[in-house]
Amino acid sequence: MAGPAQRRWAALTAAALLYVTATGCSSDPPSILGNDTEVGAKSDQPGTSFSPHDGEYNGFDIAVVGTLMNMLGYDTPRFSGVLSKNRARLLHDGDVQLVAATFSITPTRMAPKSKGGDDLDFVGPYASTHQGFLVRANDRSIRNLGDLDGKVVCVWEGTTSANELSKAAYDKIVKRTEDDANYCVNALREKEVDAVSTDQLILYGFMQVNPSLKVVPGIKFGEPNDYGIAMAKGHRKDCVRLRDKLTEYVRQATSWERDFQNSLPAVPKAVRDEAKPTEAEISALSCVDEPGASTDD
Repeated sequence: MAGPAQRRWAALTAAALLYVTATGCSSDPPSILGNDTEVGAKSDQPGTSFSPHDGEYNGFDIAVVGTLMNMLGYDTPRFSGVLSKNRARLLHDGDVQLVAATFSITPTRMAPKSKGGDDLDFVGPYASTHQGFLVRANDRSIRNLGDLDGKVVCVWEGTTSANELSKAAYDKIVKRTEDDANYCVNALREKEVDAVSTDQLILYGFMQVNPSLKVVPGIKFGEPNDYGIAMAKGHRKDCVRLRDKLTEYVRQATSWERDFQNSLPAVPKAVRDEAKPTEAEISALSCVDEPGASTDD
């Protein structure tokens, strides 16, 4: 029969094993990638992320994330609509596991919460674009940034374009802020605003389904926006798996170009060439807490 000392050591050993097991599980969360992965996407951006019918999505964002999941051996994921202003919240609340919605990778968004960031990891860029302006096709008055002084320009909440145009350098432009892209494009068609501003790739998507609108070719401003597939931090292994497949996808001779051209045929070749990421860019911005940091996988 074991004595008191032996029983005490047995109890301590069992407690220690229980602690190790518990902490080991908490540091290695279940994968968010699988046949039931839910992906947040835009429903109102033709060419990049669009839902013409309930539950049906198409566009370059959709093609990229679907292809990467298939390359990992999973079914094409389910998609649900998100707005720019609620993308991060839906990830942290667990309503979606990934977001592929022309989501620009920025230092603030990728920084940990402890450093004032949005606590997100990104896989990307899978495309890059500057900001620009969409106007009515018969408008000859807007050719450069100076022509927009005193004009009403529509942007929507939660976008890098809205943040850029809020800077003092653009204080002569009259800004109108709406909830999403549809409000702005409709306001432009109805002549309630003079232009719509956001990323050029998004604007070319609107142009290809709205012949009465055009992208101003001579205006390109702001820093390039690098699109990434976002997830809440804490799933670095999943992030790295997607990153490696994105690198493979971009490296293939025709895959990226084919999907881009099929989704965004109105984009000029020069803009398309600028949009394609390099492997070095993917390495620098994927699965890190700040640009160029080492990936902890």
